Formats: sequence, structure tokens, C-alpha cells
Amino acid sequence: METGVLPHQGDLLLHPLSNPGAAGLCPEMLEVAEEASRAGDFNLAVEIYSSQLADLQQPDRGLCLRKGDTLARAGRISEALEAYCTAANLGKLRPEELPVLVETIARTLRLKELGLPVTLNGQTKSGSGQDGAHNDGECEEDEALDLFSCRLCKCLLQEPATLECGHTFCKRCVEDDAVKDCTSCKQKPSKSDRRVNVVLSGLLDKLFETESRARKMWIEGEVLWSKQNLADALERYNAAVDLAPSSGRLLCQRAELHMEMRNFNQAVQDANSLCRLKPLWTKAHCLKATALSKADRNDEALQEYFLCLALKPDWTKVKLEAQKVLSAVFSSVFENEDMPTPLHPLQGGLATRLIKPPALLQSLRPLTQKPGCSSQDSEFSVAKSPPMDGPSSELSPMSPAKSDLAAGEGSSKSLANVLASLPAPHGGLKRKHSGDGAAAPFNPPSKLSKPDDVKVFQTASVCGGRVVPVDLLDSGDLECSLCMRLFYEPVATPCGHTFCLKCLERCLDHNPNCPLCKENLSEFLASRGYKKTFLMEEVLQRYLGDELAERKKIHEEEMKELSNLNQEVPIFVCTMAFPTIPCPLHVFEPRYRLMIRRSMETGTKQFGMCIADELKGFADYGCMLEVRDVKFFPDGRSVVDTIGVSRFKVLSHGQRDGYNTAKIEYLEDRKVEGEELVELLKLHDSVYDQANNWFTSLKDNMKSQILSHFGHLPSKDLDPQAVPEGPAWCWWLLAVLPLENRAQLTILAMNSLKDRLIAIRRVLIFVTRKRPR
Repeated sequence: METGVLPHQGDLLLHPLSNPGAAGLCPEMLEVAEEASRAGDFNLAVEIYSSQLADLQQPDRGLCLRKGDTLARAGRISEALEAYCTAANLGKLRPEELPVLVETIARTLRLKELGLPVTLNGQTKSGSGQDGAHNDGECEEDEALDLFSCRLCKCLLQEPATLECGHTFCKRCVEDDAVKDCTSCKQKPSKSDRRVNVVLSGLLDKLFETESRARKMWIEGEVLWSKQNLADALERYNAAVDLAPSSGRLLCQRAELHMEMRNFNQAVQDANSLCRLKPLWTKAHCLKATALSKADRNDEALQEYFLCLALKPDWTKVKLEAQKVLSAVFSSVFENEDMPTPLHPLQGGLATRLIKPPALLQSLRPLTQKPGCSSQDSEFSVAKSPPMDGPSSELSPMSPAKSDLAAGEGSSKSLANVLASLPAPHGGLKRKHSGDGAAAPFNPPSKLSKPDDVKVFQTASVCGGRVVPVDLLDSGDLECSLCMRLFYEPVATPCGHTFCLKCLERCLDHNPNCPLCKENLSEFLASRGYKKTFLMEEVLQRYLGDELAERKKIHEEEMKELSNLNQEVPIFVCTMAFPTIPCPLHVFEPRYRLMIRRSMETGTKQFGMCIADELKGFADYGCMLEVRDVKFFPDGRSVVDTIGVSRFKVLSHGQRDGYNTAKIEYLEDRKVEGEELVELLKLHDSVYDQANNWFTSLKDNMKSQILSHFGHLPSKDLDPQAVPEGPAWCWWLLAVLPLENRAQLTILAMNSLKDRLIAIRRVLIFVTRKRPR
């Protein structure tokens, strides 16, 4: 015999006995029965309870309930109903006395009708008895979320608003006080006014015109409902359903509105349509059950509650409601049935009430139908099983076609017979495996559209559960109004307009206002929170992939051209710069903002620095600077921390987008050997000592200024020819000596370390003589 403990039933619910001290009751035997139930030997427990009842002159209500629970656990539901009926005839059944019956019927439906797995001792078993994948009982089926669905309301985006983080939601959703942060990235949105994303709004209206209009009416209905203007709200909902009859959430809300207006029959109709549309959505069946219950159609409500529990076994609220309705069904049977309830004499002169009211079985018969069908319009019914060999009679799963045929022959069975023939749940009584059939998967009836009602797009794409008419999508719908090309790295401004990231930055270099509506974007500029619009990016990649690839290719070619630090080097015309020496810059001109940004985007982080020239625009020699850090100010200005890298000679002058460029070649010092090297080393040491003496002799305040800006004099190099630029202390000294730019430029252009040292020595001699004594 197979033994086991059913889920949530490890602790037995022992109903109190009506008369514990009654003659015929044996406490020791009752303890044995309880122990047998705990061990999973339900048949033994049933035999003991039956024996104890047979010894009583009148049935004990608590003992009948214990017997009913045990029979239910054993899968003998028909007999369990007899025991519950006996108890009900002795006293009204309370909801809290029916959890075992409710759970068992729901579990049986889950296993045999829906073909879903059940859990046993923490492991999942499929309907065929084989191990299955873990399932937590959650069988929800919700609206299909796709690109164009709001992640907050789960519906088509209506008045889409893009947050600073780049994610898009319905405007009314993000304005809801309950929304604390973005559901996609968890970033806390600012409290600034939300504007509709103009490009996305137009795109949605174009691609989903009908659904968009339906969603607008739907929202209008919600607003009217919140103001308790129910009649007008229902009018809006009706118009929305006419446009989008397959929207599950819309039907769900209209059904809830009908219930608030006490239009219970209309609510049942909407809920029934919803169940046909989404047969495995537990909320749909719960809604239908609630509507049926409020319409005083408890028999049908009970069916839906059982189906909810079959789909989602741990739904406590529904379980309690099912117990309440089942209690009411039992009560109605005994209140309405005009039939005698005599004591039936049994062998030995004892009697018991064995009531089997046909009305109770009839009221529960809808449970034998497939989910999604009402008792009036059922498309499936359970037919008689063919006779089977052996004492065990189990239900053989049938195909829908066979069920329809059996229903036509009028051979449907009552709930008691059908459920009694179902195999026992795992852990119950012994099963005859040789007679088992494979669990038939649940094929819910679907609402099929007629061929002439279906509009077929020759070029359409299915995005989640929504069909996107790709033939309506044109690249012109997603063009930047500044560069007149397809969006590349699209960014939405707080005012709702969309531009390419690079285009927007260039415009903000010149003016902190939106290029289209002229709204001030100073705060947006100050935060530098340029986040790409994810929805727009995904639409471009998914539906305009070829065009986007071409746009990306053009952008990459431009970046490659900009990153060539020989052919077209950006030139900052300002002051003298030297290798290894820091050069902080205050950038405020739009052309240089663009230049600095491009140097960062290309990854080179370098540009040239030259002094101005009246004839050529800038000098023929300069120094490359490398960006170490950039700090932006709210008005667009920035402070750029750079350091000198290498010297260069300008071969040709040019311009690009307002700033200067140059074709260059890099300068390196010529190396010497032999006697020239010995002479160079002596000169190097001598000039270094001379420079150190000069710096040491400076006044303290002047010394402090030099130290704060340029740092200490670098140490003397052991090998002055180790690097192409020569010793770092030479450039430090050249930067701090009081020389005009032209004189500094002459020394910078030298490619002989010896000549540079001689020139520096002459300058040191000159400044030493000119120093006031």
C-alpha cells in the first residue's frame, strides 16, 4: 500500500465528537484511526470510523466529519459526500469544517482535468506519476508584455513619458504617488513635470490606432469611475471593449465595474468571456466565481472556485470562499429538498442517517465539465467510463471529440460517480497502475475568429502578444530633426522631444534651450543625465535593423577619422604647453566644448595645444595634451585637467566644425654617443645645478606660487636621453621661467637636448643678473 502525506494536511483536522462518552465509542480505536490517517493508511481509518458509527444508535456528527475527511483523503469522494451529507443533516456544515473536501476536489481537478503536477513530500509528480518539473502552483496567464506595454499598468503605453533613466511608462502611471522608483532600473525619478514623448506617442498612434483609441477611452472610464460617475464610466468601458474585445484586463475591469453597479449578470458575462479568452488565468476564474456568488448562483460559483484552487492551490482567500459556498450548497440542499430523513434499521438493530440527496450531486455536476464553460453552454462533459477489470474503477481520460459524442448520447455521469472513479491522490489508497491511462492535457475551448474577420498583414511582426504592422513603420518616423538622419543613441529631453545624443550635445553647447520648443534645459544640461531611450533603441534594432546598421557604420567611420592623431588632430589655440607639465583649461566656447567631447568619445583623450599666430591662425609647433579629468558646470562650461604628452610640428592647417585641426608629425630629440654624450652629461648636470640654485634663491612667496601650480622641481635624470622628450625638469623649468611665449616656442621646437640646455642656461644667467638685489 502506498502511503504519504497530502500537502498542507500533515496535521489532521479532528472534528470534535458530539458525545465523546457515548456508549459504543472506543477511544483506543479512535486513536488508532487517527494514527492510521497520519501514516497515510486512510482505508484502515475509514474502516474504524465506519465500525464505530455502526455501534451507535444515532450517528455522531463529529465522527461523520472525520470519516468524510478520511474518505476524501483516500480519493473516495462519492462516499465522502455521503458522510458529509449525514453530518449536514445532523447540523449545518460550517465553512471551517470543509477544507479537506475542498482541497481534495481541487487537487483531483488539477491532476486529472488540467494535467498539472501535484506535490508530494516536497517533490513534484506529474499526472502520469512521473517526476515533473518544479511547479509552485502559479498558473497565471496575464496580458503579454512587449515593447509597447507599460511595465506599471501592463497595457499599451498611453501618453508615453520617458524618465531620466531612459525607461518609458504611461504619463499617468509615473505621476501616480504610489510609484517610488523605476521598475526597470530602480532609479528614483525626479519630481519634475512629466512630458509626453512626442516621437513615441506618434509612433504608437500610427501602429496601434484602434488599440490606442480604446486605451484612451479605457483611461477616461477609470477616471470617471474614481469620481463615482459609474454610468458614464460604463459608457466609456463599453466603447473601449467594442474597439478592443480581446483585452483581458479591459474585460476584467468592466466586470468589476458591473459588480460595483450590482449588474451581476453582466459581470458574469464579461467574466465568462474572459475565461474563454484566458482559460488558465486564475484571476479570471476568481472574478467569475465572485460574480456568480453575488448573483446567488452558488452552484456555478463553486465550480469556478474549485478551478481557481486547481490552478493555484495555495490561494488561501479563494479556498475560504470555496468553503463558504460549499457550505451554502449543502445548506440549500437540505432546506429545499422535500424528502424524508428516517432512521434506517441496520443489522444488529442499530441505525444511521445515510442521506444522498440528488440535488446536491446535481448542483456539483458542473465540476465535471472542462474549465472555461458554464453549466448552460458546456462544450465538454464527462462520459461513462468503459468497464474495467478488477475492483478498482478509474476514470480514463477522454479526448474532446469523445466527450462531445458521449454528451450527445446523454450518458453524462453525476459528480459523485465521476469523482469516485478518479484515481486517489498520491499518498492515498492503493492504485491499480495497470489500468491507468496517461493524463490527458487540458485543451481549453478557444474563441476562434472567422477567416473573414481576421485582417492579415503581409508584413507583420508579432511582438509578445501584439502584432506590429511593420509595413506602417517608416524610417522617416524615427529621424532626428537636427541631422535629418535615423536616430543614433536617441535621447529624450524633459520637454518630450527626441534627438541623437551627439546632435543634442552640440546644440546645448551653443544654447541651453530645446532646439524645437525652446524650453530652457539648464537643469538637464547641468545634470548631464543623457540616458538613451531604451524603447526607441529596441524599436530601431528590431524593426529597422538594416537602416540602423548603416547609420552606425557612418558614425563609426566619423569616429575613426576623428581618432587619427596624425591626419586631423584637433588644435586648442590658447597658451604654451610642455611635455609632462599639467595644463588646466577653462572651456566655455561651443567649438572647444565639441572638441573636448569628441576627444573623450573617440577614446584618444588627446588634442594639440598651440599659441595663436596672426598669419596662420596658430603656430607651427605645439604640444599634445591628454585629458585626465573633466568637471562640468550647470551652464555648460567645464574645467579640463590635462597634462603635456609630446611635441609636434604642424605640416598643414585645417578646420572642422568650427575648431582648428592640423596634420602633424611628432618631434623627438636626436641621440648622441661617445664624446658628445660625455659632454652632454656634463652640460646636463651643470645646468640642473644652476636651475636648482636659482629656484632656491627665489623669495618664499614666489616659490609657493610655483609649487602650488607646477609642483617641485623634478629630480635629475641619470640618463637624459631615456625618453624622446628629454628630461622632465627642463620642461618644468621652461614653464616657470619668466619668458615670452615666442621664446618658449623656440626652445620647444628644438630637437637637440644640447641646444635646449644651452638656451636654458642663457636664460638662467639672464634672469639671475636682472634679479633685484
